Amino acid sequence: MKIFFVSTFYPYRGGIAHFNANLYRALEKKDHELRVINFKRQYPDVLFPGKSQYVPENDSPEAIENERILDSINPFNWMKTARRVREIKPGLLIMRFWMPFFGPSLGYVAGKMKKHAHRIAILDNVIPHERRFFDIPLIRYFLKRTDAYVVMSRSVEKELLRLKPKARYIFHHHPLYDHFGTLMDKTKAREKLNISEDKKTLLFFGFIREYKGLDLLIDAFGKLDDSYQLIIAGDCYGSFDKYQKQIDANINKDNIHKFVRYIPDDEVPLFFSAADVSVLPYKSATQSGITSISYHFEIPMLTTDVGGLTEVVKDGGTGKIATVVKAENIAAIILDYFNENKAETYKQNIRDLKKRMSWESLANAIIKLKNETD
Repeated sequence: MKIFFVSTFYPYRGGIAHFNANLYRALEKKDHELRVINFKRQYPDVLFPGKSQYVPENDSPEAIENERILDSINPFNWMKTARRVREIKPGLLIMRFWMPFFGPSLGYVAGKMKKHAHRIAILDNVIPHERRFFDIPLIRYFLKRTDAYVVMSRSVEKELLRLKPKARYIFHHHPLYDHFGTLMDKTKAREKLNISEDKKTLLFFGFIREYKGLDLLIDAFGKLDDSYQLIIAGDCYGSFDKYQKQIDANINKDNIHKFVRYIPDDEVPLFFSAADVSVLPYKSATQSGITSISYHFEIPMLTTDVGGLTEVVKDGGTGKIATVVKAENIAAIILDYFNENKAETYKQNIRDLKKRMSWESLANAIIKLKNETD
């Protein structure tokens, strides 16, 4: 079958591009004929809150062959993109949707495919974490022009059915990222990061955004003793100043180690190798790619009871869950985890879970959804 994938790929950075590349390879193994249209312009620079949309020169992700055509803010370009997709006459058009900003561009292209291809959207979010007054009309525009959906959390499922009650969809857990290599020796990793080799080590990893709750984790860290250390690793969307003020005022500031920058793929194993646990102190969430990376490296997670995170992290099985989103509750689950001294049990539970969260399973589910909704 001819499949056209319209979304974000290399040279753009981040979890969306990683996800798409992994799914592409899984579909390719099924002997489908795949084509990719990437963004020529994903965000206007003025709207992008990070330092760069692109991977740095020293990063080396596996590039997927693609045509960089789609401009997110140029309606005349959307016509060109739609014509290009129709030229190939695909049987299936796959799109990723994660924020309303992309509703007009992706929705226009999908709308022009109604008589040409089955249109399946993978929904990371339906309603965004940081809402604006114009979001719902843009989301409805996109949903009206697509046929079926893949959701990866029950919270996204509810959002979809709220806006499109009769939507055709499947639920599938976010597959595990498996392209980041393997763990290295914990002592060597900590030595390379120039942090203590014998402290209990917490990792906050990924893009730093308001809804991810780093401020709560910094406050929680101040409630711990000197036997703990915290790694903050990831680029900040916006200013880091408010977090820095928190750190400066924190009683344990000397045990907080900052790597506030984009983390290239080849450095990801270093940070997870140094960690005992991964902490996701989110204030809101649907799902998170960080759970997938943590499971890949068999690192237990400590998280909050928001969105779809508790569908992935099993309390007392693969991690700990704070039922109240407050600093003191996050501190409590950190203490509980290390006091239990059951790290190996958690890791074995993660190994069992990994077998059920493959990219091949997602690829098969998408093809099945297409066939059932033709």
